[in-house]
Amino acid sequence: MKRAPRVTATEVEKALFRTGFQLSHTKGSHRSYIKEGKRVIVAFHGHRIIPPGTLKNILKQAGLSPEEFEQLL
Repeated sequence: MKRAPRVTATEVEKALFRTGFQLSHTKGSHRSYIKEGKRVIVAFHGHRIIPPGTLKNILKQAGLSPEEFEQLL
């Protein structure tokens, strides 16, 4: 299996927008995106790299494979 790319929350947000997700709401440093009943939560902490396990969970919530995600970057 290929390693997950090292990305920031801003890059994840741009990829989610490209797949049709829309910003639902913000609570503190967490942003919620929604599309067709799917909800994805992303924590925004400056320009820090998202840990691999967290990114894997975000992709699972969004229904994206790592390969699909890399193409969106």
